[in-house]
Amino acid sequence: MTVQIIRIDDPGDPRIAGFTQVRERDLIGREGRFIAEGEVVLRHLLTSPRCEPLALLAAEDRLGRLEGLIGDHEVAAPVYAASQAVMDAIVGFPIHRGLLGLGRLRTRPSAAELLGGLGEKAVVVAVHGVGNHDNMGGLFRNAAAFGADAVLIDSTCCDPLYRKAIRVSVGAALIMPFARLETGEDLLEVLRAAKLEPVALTPSGEETLAEFRPGARSAVLFGAEGPGLPPALLSAARTVRIPMAPGFDSLNVATTSGVVLHHFAAARAGGPGSNQEDQSNDRADRQSP
Repeated sequence: MTVQIIRIDDPGDPRIAGFTQVRERDLIGREGRFIAEGEVVLRHLLTSPRCEPLALLAAEDRLGRLEGLIGDHEVAAPVYAASQAVMDAIVGFPIHRGLLGLGRLRTRPSAAELLGGLGEKAVVVAVHGVGNHDNMGGLFRNAAAFGADAVLIDSTCCDPLYRKAIRVSVGAALIMPFARLETGEDLLEVLRAAKLEPVALTPSGEETLAEFRPGARSAVLFGAEGPGLPPALLSAARTVRIPMAPGFDSLNVATTSGVVLHHFAAARAGGPGSNQEDQSNDRADRQSP
């Protein structure tokens, strides 16, 4: 499709107000809107059914890339272009990627709505108290990469649609179904209502990850680095640990999620860690002379 480009020469042009002083707006909030930065993330904004692009802004030397991203998609949002110098003045710092999108989620389901739509088999990433945007982005990236069905975050977590979290997630925060618990909602009660077995990662876990066999519907709980998960959550969940070399007892939470979700993905596929593998081994044992 032909893209109509609106040229911007004045950084104070009110039509691109949503892109001005990006870092300052990161701190004060965007009232339900978010910034998508870079080619990969922008592709998710344009193609994810969960997102609605409100405006696009490109440096003039990146217009070809933007037109390629848009392709045959119907994009009702205005498309703006500016010189690199003007674009830098708009956003408030040198924006080397040269491609930005302003967007919002089409819907924000409640926790009950999100979990109620899952199938008979499901893996949910449940996050408690994670306030670091890099870690949040990493959690979402791993959830998407290893086929988790949804992400549930509690009310104390940081915003996964913060610009840096989206960037670190490589756009996964725009495609992964997620919900945030309301203040006062109990994470365990929500998981029980959805018939999801809570599985908590902790250095003191009773089972090692290699030994662990996930059930059909599991919620994998991750806590903030340092404090980890609170005792109330640990006491109500199956606890799992990742054995480590002497002198170390934990990993970065995003790294942990990658290791654990890979194990869950293998279990789903019938590989190591699956109940299917156990059944196959049992049959082999019975058939051995």
